[in-house]
Amino acid sequence: MVNVDDIRQAAERLKPWANVTPVMTSRTLDERCGASVFLKCENFQRVGAFKFRGAMNALLQLTDEEKSRGVVTHSSGNHAQALALAGKLLGIPACVVMPRTAPAIKRAATEGYGATIVPCEPTQADREANVARLMAERGYTLIHPFDDLRIIAGQGTAAWELIDQAGPLDVVLCPVGGGGLLSGTSIAVKGRSPQSRVIAAEPLLADDAFRSFHSGSIQPTNDAQTIADGLRTSLGPKTFAVIREKVDEIVTVTEAEIVEAMRFVWERMKIIIEPSSAVPVAPVLLGKLPLKGLRVGIIISGGNVDVEPMFQALAARWL
Repeated sequence: MVNVDDIRQAAERLKPWANVTPVMTSRTLDERCGASVFLKCENFQRVGAFKFRGAMNALLQLTDEEKSRGVVTHSSGNHAQALALAGKLLGIPACVVMPRTAPAIKRAATEGYGATIVPCEPTQADREANVARLMAERGYTLIHPFDDLRIIAGQGTAAWELIDQAGPLDVVLCPVGGGGLLSGTSIAVKGRSPQSRVIAAEPLLADDAFRSFHSGSIQPTNDAQTIADGLRTSLGPKTFAVIREKVDEIVTVTEAEIVEAMRFVWERMKIIIEPSSAVPVAPVLLGKLPLKGLRVGIIISGGNVDVEPMFQALAARWL
């Protein structure tokens, strides 16, 4: 199990590599929810997402032999980009098994960082089968996108920094997909401030973590079709164990609420976030949680949005 010292060590390990991302506030958001809200903007992290923290933390701890053989993972996008860049920076070959339905912007970025992409069907079974085959054929080391203790520790450094920057927090929210960010966040927050609450937010159309949390066993996503494409993954055994112990609550939001929160952040705060990042903003913005008078942190997980359709529409109308 990862502990708070592992996250402290990961934060030191990542200092030469990861960006210290800004914390932003919005008077309008504070007025809407009656709280003081601090957004940890991992959309300004390298590769545009928190995933770089975990990927780099994992690769930095490989043996020389493992580094020479290369690494493999499966990912729909942000972890793929993170592993590709971390591998490029450290001279470690990276291979990514990526669903054919992955956003084009994330595939292009992953290829741009030099990773080899192996396409697969958009199912967990096909992802894992391809990874197993590549490990057997080429000797790759698996860097799981979330169910890896090194990944969990690395992701927890975002919350660690948030507390350093914003001070004590009563509540910290983050999105949950596979659970790497939520696990690391909960360990960091509870390790430094045991009285603070950690709340996860999840799309209603991909509510496997919510169901798992309340049933006591991991529930599948059933190929959920939510706009928050980064949150379609089921929890893993390691992340679920941490979540059951340290997370206080999981709330769900609708697709309309995700879009409303995303639009608010784009329009009012002038920062680009992806739909997965809007998920933990939605319950705060829309008053779905009792937060009046509290100090609230939100992990904004990333900003990798495919803006091509929007610019095509603008070009068609004006150019």
